Amino acid sequence: MLKQLLIGLVIAVAVPCVHVFGMIEIIAVGNAVEMGYAPQINNERGIKVTATLQRTSNAVQAWDIEVTLETHTKTLNDDMAKVAVLIADGKQYLPLRWEGAQPGGHHRKGKLSFKAIAPRPRSIELQIRLAVDTSPRNFQWLLK
Repeated sequence: MLKQLLIGLVIAVAVPCVHVFGMIEIIAVGNAVEMGYAPQINNERGIKVTATLQRTSNAVQAWDIEVTLETHTKTLNDDMAKVAVLIADGKQYLPLRWEGAQPGGHHRKGKLSFKAIAPRPRSIELQIRLAVDTSPRNFQWLLK
C-alpha cells in the first residue's frame, strides 16, 4: 500500500513538471526509446551533438539518423554529408545525403541517410568529425 501511495505521489508531482519543462522533448525521446533506439548525446568542445537512429527495418532502402547540433560559441559550418560515416562489422558507409539545415548558425537539425545494410549487423556506430574535433564523436546502437 505504501509503495502504491509513493508511486501515485511521484506521478502527481512529475506529470505537471513534464508538462511545464519540455513535454515535447520527453515524448520524442520516449518514442525513440519505444522503437529501441535511444538518442545518443555528445557535448564536447562547445558543441552539443544529439544523434537518434530513426529506422532500420528490412523494408526500407535507407537508414535515417536524426542529428541536432547546438552551440553558443561557434558557427556550425560543417558539411554533414562529408563529416559523417556509419560503421558496421568493420566496414564504413558514407551517407547518401543530408536533409536539413545548411551550414551556418548556432543550431542545426537534419537527417543523415545511409544505404540499408544487408545482412543486418548486430550494431552500428555513427562517427561525426566536425572541424573543431581532433577525434570523431561516436554514437552506437544495438540493432534489434
